[in-house]
Amino acid sequence: MNTRIYIAGHQGMVGSAIWRALEAKGYTHLIGKTSKELDLRNQQAVQEFFSQEKPEVVIDAAARVGGILANSEYPYQFLMENMQIQNNLIDFSLKTDVSKFIFLGSSCIYPKLAPQPLKEEYLLTGPLEATNEWYAVAKITGVKACEAIRKQYEKDFVSLMPTNLYGPFDNFDLKTSHVLPAMIRKFHEAKVKSEETAVSEPVELWGSGTPMREFLYVEDLAEAVVFAMENQFDDNLYNIGTGEDLTIRELAELIQKIVGHTGEILWDSTKPDGTPRKLMDVSKMTNAGWKAKTFLKDGIRKTYQWFLEYQDSFKEVKI
Repeated sequence: MNTRIYIAGHQGMVGSAIWRALEAKGYTHLIGKTSKELDLRNQQAVQEFFSQEKPEVVIDAAARVGGILANSEYPYQFLMENMQIQNNLIDFSLKTDVSKFIFLGSSCIYPKLAPQPLKEEYLLTGPLEATNEWYAVAKITGVKACEAIRKQYEKDFVSLMPTNLYGPFDNFDLKTSHVLPAMIRKFHEAKVKSEETAVSEPVELWGSGTPMREFLYVEDLAEAVVFAMENQFDDNLYNIGTGEDLTIRELAELIQKIVGHTGEILWDSTKPDGTPRKLMDVSKMTNAGWKAKTFLKDGIRKTYQWFLEYQDSFKEVKI
């Protein structure tokens, strides 16, 4: 268990979950650098890091991430910074003969109107969803770079595409967060305000509530990453998810119930819905030997408990 494992983005929601999962399995030589200690956009800094630390395994959980609003307002940063980060990590992992590289992407790499559920072979078969195409294009280049390395150099570079993630250490900033953590915060704050004023506080949510989404508890993803690290895969691209989805309206009602908010939900249909549906076909990963185990209601309960415990100090992502 002395393998030198570098987790890029180890303080983020995904990276920290992977770190905890590896520690729990007995791995003792984990390497992590904060963005202040190592700017992954800086090619020279990344080169020096690889020459000094000599990691044997690299897990790329580092990215500039955000929801519809952040993606639409900062397209250049979402495209360029993500490409800089992953290109540096992928290139120096190849050049320093890293034995295993795991690239983490997102289900948004698939075409907006691809058949459901989304299969790995649907990549690049149609136009992307406009609200997050910049991030998606960056991630697609990472997937193809890893695929090219497998083809040309026969190196063990694998891409895992998780569905929508949530869990401890998520981003709850209302301007840059994804839908599930944003809902937790909105319902909680409305509940607190209702209790303070004795007047039922409504919650306003974007869109129509009709799009369907799949959600994966981040600790399940971490287990999938460890599984991928410890096993040889036949292919380069694998979807990671639960294989089950629900409408955004159903999600809102579930979170409302767990949080304990009793006010009205108002849907602002002038705001964008995003992709109509985004369900992952996870049969490839299931056949490889891994399956998600956390039910959505249990994962949301755990996430809300974490939110309550850390709400005075949790991470907010500013652009």
